[in-house]
Amino acid sequence: MSLVIVQPGQKLPTLSSVPGDFAEWAITGMGLTPDVATRCQPQRGEPLPSPEQVAGVVITGSGAMVTERAPWMQATEAWIRELVARETPLLGICFGHQLLAQALGGMVGDNSKGIEVGTVLTRLTPEAWRDPLFAGWPAVAQVQASHQQSVLRLPPDAVPLCSSEQDPHHAFRLGSRTWGVQFHPEFDARIVAAYEDYYAPRLDPAYRTRAMTRRADSPWGNELLRAFRHQLSRASSSTFATY
Repeated sequence: MSLVIVQPGQKLPTLSSVPGDFAEWAITGMGLTPDVATRCQPQRGEPLPSPEQVAGVVITGSGAMVTERAPWMQATEAWIRELVARETPLLGICFGHQLLAQALGGMVGDNSKGIEVGTVLTRLTPEAWRDPLFAGWPAVAQVQASHQQSVLRLPPDAVPLCSSEQDPHHAFRLGSRTWGVQFHPEFDARIVAAYEDYYAPRLDPAYRTRAMTRRADSPWGNELLRAFRHQLSRASSSTFATY
């Protein structure tokens, strides 16, 4: 059994000088060696692995929109539902967070407050301090974000974990082994700067200035990824080699 990184999109071309892509950044953030993970790109026609062969899953970001409802997205949603039924540890990031929410009965659409990009402030809910991935976080934490669409309605029984000024559903947990985070725990300030530049023509100048001023690295993304790695180890007999 292995950790599967579902990567439904690629990084921006302007990040060509930055080694790796969404999958590699997530693996690095978890402190894992690359050989413990299998990358799958369903948008390119690659088959999703059989759920019984999966020890855990991370679904990364993408430039695609969940509302496109492409056939590969719908197939991935069905796969997600089977994994959740099997209580396989699963973490959805940005696009993955949205696809996860939609697969489990939530609703996704354009954020009425517009694009959220840059280093943003998230405020934790009381439930977050009892959550395995967020325990130890401060009440307000900086994270990296880059998204146009959001989870407009959480899945039934989902536990909200944090929010931002623009997005009330920045993270949630369903059951004990399924998480979605709208922010990018695998991004650093250098990576998020490229996304600020990408969205710049569509941003209000004041927003752009504020984003550039606030931009900073934060430890909380890697903290969350490493906490998810710990959940993988607890739930599986597989060995996840660290650096």
